Amino acid sequence: MAIRNATLAGIFMMLLGILMFSLNDVMGKWLVATYTVGQVLLLRSAAALAVLMPFVLRQGLMRTLRPERPGLQVLRVALGSGEVALFYLAVSYLPLADTMTLWLAAPVWSALLAVLLLGERVDAGRWLAIAAGFAGVAIALNPTGASLSMPALLALLGSVLFAGMMIAGRYLRGTPDVTLVAWQTLGALLMGLVLLPFGWVTPSWTDAALLGLLGIVAMVAHLCVTRSLKLAEASVVVPYQYTLIVWALIFGWLIFGDWPTSAMLAGAALIVAAGLALILLERRAAGRAPVDAETSPSAP
Repeated sequence: MAIRNATLAGIFMMLLGILMFSLNDVMGKWLVATYTVGQVLLLRSAAALAVLMPFVLRQGLMRTLRPERPGLQVLRVALGSGEVALFYLAVSYLPLADTMTLWLAAPVWSALLAVLLLGERVDAGRWLAIAAGFAGVAIALNPTGASLSMPALLALLGSVLFAGMMIAGRYLRGTPDVTLVAWQTLGALLMGLVLLPFGWVTPSWTDAALLGLLGIVAMVAHLCVTRSLKLAEASVVVPYQYTLIVWALIFGWLIFGDWPTSAMLAGAALIVAAGLALILLERRAAGRAPVDAETSPSAP
């Protein structure tokens, strides 16, 4: 009974976390229509760091700033900061569901990069899932139609960067959650400072509050997903992360009046199917061993 309750709690936390990520994406798309990507990253990250600071101090400032394998931490932060910046840039031009469809391909790219960069062996089933995911991306991009654009290519690049961050995260399993979140948030803040010269719009008090809330919502979303992965097996709760595309469709239609093309919907279906197949195959290969939290496709 205790295991069952923990599993149900894990599923609930995952669903709540994905809803929070969806709200974060909606708010981000709304704000980048007025403010620059650098400004959004800067104010979002500053607010998140302010809320996170008591947890950092409780853990120990030096322990947080001097983690194990700092070189790998820097690589992970660089990849993560780049993908967040690309997400906000892409979503400022693309419908929310289109952007999230391409982002959900990250686990497929992660499996492919693990083969190309790490020399991991892949069985026929995983190759088939990778091929299906690639086909889904090709259909979603619709290279013969109007869907293929620079923002779409930037979204695709962002999902590849996120896949690289996922691979780096595999080697940082022992790093405390507070350290990972603090470094990631600090990296996004620095990225915001780098991009800030490209423009600044003085926000109203209302928008300033929304920019701060954006960072807090994203941080809470990360905490919910992290807690979910500690309450239940990742192979059980990770598939629920694909509800992100459902929220993207709903919010995109209700708030922005967007509805994806049939090609985008077909591509999304293939990408989700490929991701679920990879999870199932990983679960079978590992004998139901937990998958690392960095397999989450909901980083933006």
